[in-house]
Amino acid sequence: MIRDTSGQDMVLSADKGKTRKRVIMAVAASVVGITALALLMSAWRGSSQSVSASRLRIAAVSHGNLVRDAAVNGRVVAAVSPTLYSSAGGTVTLKVNAGETVKKGDIVAEIESPDLNDQLKREQSNTEQLEAEVARQQILAKKQKLIARRDADQAEIDRVAAQRAFQRIEAAGVVGVVAKNDFLKAQDAMHSTELRAKHAAQAADLENEDVSLELKTKMSQLQRQRLSMDYAKRRVEELKLRAPVDGIIGSLAISNRSVVAANTALMTLVDLSQLEVEVEIPESYMTDLGLGMKAEIMINNNKVMGTLTAISPEVVKNQILARVRFSDKQPEGLRQSQRVSARLLMEEKANVMILPRGPFVEAEGGRFVYVVENGVAQRRAIKLGATSISAVEILSGLKDGDKVVISGTDTFENANSVSINN
Repeated sequence: MIRDTSGQDMVLSADKGKTRKRVIMAVAASVVGITALALLMSAWRGSSQSVSASRLRIAAVSHGNLVRDAAVNGRVVAAVSPTLYSSAGGTVTLKVNAGETVKKGDIVAEIESPDLNDQLKREQSNTEQLEAEVARQQILAKKQKLIARRDADQAEIDRVAAQRAFQRIEAAGVVGVVAKNDFLKAQDAMHSTELRAKHAAQAADLENEDVSLELKTKMSQLQRQRLSMDYAKRRVEELKLRAPVDGIIGSLAISNRSVVAANTALMTLVDLSQLEVEVEIPESYMTDLGLGMKAEIMINNNKVMGTLTAISPEVVKNQILARVRFSDKQPEGLRQSQRVSARLLMEEKANVMILPRGPFVEAEGGRFVYVVENGVAQRRAIKLGATSISAVEILSGLKDGDKVVISGTDTFENANSVSINN
């Protein structure tokens, strides 16, 4: 019976060189471990407090493109939304209800104004009277011109007759048949008829000018009266309010058969074919705004591009109102006053050092961050550049790959270092 294997064992000589090498490696590993442990313990001893990593949000610094933007809220409004006013005082009869679709030119309301109707009748009567006076003046002008022409023609006939008589006497006087006194009388008569003929011709011309001016005055009065009548007629026609554009009736400011004064708002008309987005922009972005700026609009979980087309010149409750017009075709299914969110794209920077945005931007004015190294968050001064909704630009204080606590530093109490527990 074999009790054990001692009879089979053999003693081998050890390799002294390999043993020495193993010992050196073991000692070196121990030194490295002890050094790392010492550094870690030193960092832990230098930290004033400890925070769980689950309460923090840590992100790495990287390079990329940064788009300066601003998140704003807005609502869908009609680019064309006229308000209809009463053109005169009176009783209003509504022809439409709120929400009805109308076409351009459709009658939407009528105003009963007896005063304007009476004024139109008076103007029409005055116009007819002046038209009759102008016609009468035209007849008188013709008559006066005929009388003046008749007198001028008669004077011309007398002048010709006197000239012929003088010629006969003159011929007879040469042969000594007519006395000298008769000759001179005939000569005077001829000169007198020539003067009368000349004056009659001038009087006829003046009479023509006089009657022409009188007729022109009456015509001017008639023209002025016709303008007054047209104005009265236009005011009466404006008592029928017509839709200026195609659209729907947005709201009614009065009830049917109400008595209103002139220039009273009656209703609004909404043109749904031309909708825009009215956004409310914080006052802090005022210097960065500019017409033509691009915008991303989120409508029913769909992203639509737009362009900033109008900016209000005044600030109301720390907000600036602006209008954004859709760049492409207007999305379907939009409703008046529908709430939407938008993102204004102000500037794009290429290949800059960026870090995801977090509460650290607002904490201490964004001048300090906590950089994580070996399980310890160290406080470090930085300088920020441009900011966007999702990222910020790092100008100095950090390098690519640095891990930064971007959220959860509210409990650090501005400590220089904070331990992070896993």
